[in-house]
Amino acid sequence: MSSDKAEAERAISNDDTAIGKDEEVAIAAHGEPNVADLAQANMRGLRAPEIIARLSLEQRLELEKRLRRKIDLRLLPVLILMYILNYIDRNNIAAAKLAGLPEDLNLDPNASEFQTAVSILFVGYLLMQVPSNLFLNKIGKPAIYLPACMMIWGVISAATAGVKNFGGLIAVRFWLGFVEAAYFPGCLYYLSCWYTRKELGLRTAMLYSGALISGAFSGLISAGITQNMNGTRGLGAWQWLFIIEGVITVGVSFLAFFILPNFPRTTSWLTEEEKALAVWRLEEDIGEDDWIDSEHQSLWSGASLAFADLKTWVLLVLLLGIVSAGSVTNFFPAVVKTLGYGNVYTLLLTCPPYVLTVITTFINAWHADRTGERYWHITLSLVVALVAFILAATTTSIAPRYVAMMLMVPGIYCAFVVALAWISNTLPRPPAKRAAALAFINAVSNATSIYASYMYEDWMAPRYIIAMCVNCGTIVLSIIAATVLRIMLVRLNKKLDQGIFVEGAINALPGDAAHHGFRFKV
Repeated sequence: MSSDKAEAERAISNDDTAIGKDEEVAIAAHGEPNVADLAQANMRGLRAPEIIARLSLEQRLELEKRLRRKIDLRLLPVLILMYILNYIDRNNIAAAKLAGLPEDLNLDPNASEFQTAVSILFVGYLLMQVPSNLFLNKIGKPAIYLPACMMIWGVISAATAGVKNFGGLIAVRFWLGFVEAAYFPGCLYYLSCWYTRKELGLRTAMLYSGALISGAFSGLISAGITQNMNGTRGLGAWQWLFIIEGVITVGVSFLAFFILPNFPRTTSWLTEEEKALAVWRLEEDIGEDDWIDSEHQSLWSGASLAFADLKTWVLLVLLLGIVSAGSVTNFFPAVVKTLGYGNVYTLLLTCPPYVLTVITTFINAWHADRTGERYWHITLSLVVALVAFILAATTTSIAPRYVAMMLMVPGIYCAFVVALAWISNTLPRPPAKRAAALAFINAVSNATSIYASYMYEDWMAPRYIIAMCVNCGTIVLSIIAATVLRIMLVRLNKKLDQGIFVEGAINALPGDAAHHGFRFKV
């Protein structure tokens, strides 16, 4: 065994540099590759580029640590801030309802016109996601494309202040969803082009923390605007809400142009050594190269590969169930208000569940990346959410209902962020297929928000039995889908261990990676 280890060390270093067992364990504990990880690519028949192969082990680890830190600092803070504004601009119509929008636009409550205005956004959101992600993959310039889309949706959001009737509101909301569709699936694909499979879950959780932070504090921001700016310069509070938040969005999008990187091969401010390592890390992780250039990206072949793979449809059911249950967060202030407190206390009580969600989501995603396990990190979280929904539907007592509210949001989103990473882990290559699958799954799963808008009407309070029963049903559906996917992936891994490479939709292995030691994460 010692000779094998020495051979592995020589395979990753041309000067026979080795590290001790204690140092190897310490490196692994911090989530960085150990000797076996770094040697695996060579043992699988992959060959590192010369600029990386000539590095010693210590130099490689130091360079990778520096690269990861540089990308984290340039990528994550901006994406999180952009996502906070994305989520606020999408959902500030709920706050506008309390600030006089239905009255000023003469919306008919009997015709559910407000609910229709909420739902129509997701129609545009659904239509654009797959074409947008395929286009992003084709051009390879996310640092230009994503901020440009953000600038446009900021303008549309601000323009909502100028609508005069129901028809104008419907038009603006549709186009807002149409443009915003580029952002979240684009970011999921963007992250998968920079981070390895064992790094992706935590970074996905960091990205989604933007939505959770938005959910925790957007209500308080809206309350401040509503209370202090109603009638200012002849505009209603709801109009100022859209104008202020839209202008902030445009300003942040302008700054993002100068901060975000593109893909590893198209980022100018990386050194040649860092650029080579950024590309090699992804090939080493999967066993096959990732995004090369725009000429290698076929729009329609990527989509057809994604739709032909049975795993795409199982992942779709998994995410659809989670997102459907997660629709409770779109109406969370109304759910919390059933506890019987005033508006200010209600807004304050919505914050602790989101704060707990941020903490537990980070811990769950970090541990999923640390262990490489996906199934139990998803299903156990969903069981917590299931218990919370049952509790909320079966009691009107304040204490157990608030406990249910504290648990339902963390239970859903702890599972959600790991499931998002599982998509990229399961459908890693070619990149056009991954881009299409991420967008398609996110689009269809978010379509559940179209019907969810009608499950939290005022007359259904306080227990919202229909909504809670539907949420329980979709949670069970997600657990079943996750179980089916795990069985499929375990069987595929066994075939790969035996050297069996079966073609076809149910197998759909990532090309040459199957011959270079790729195994699915379960």
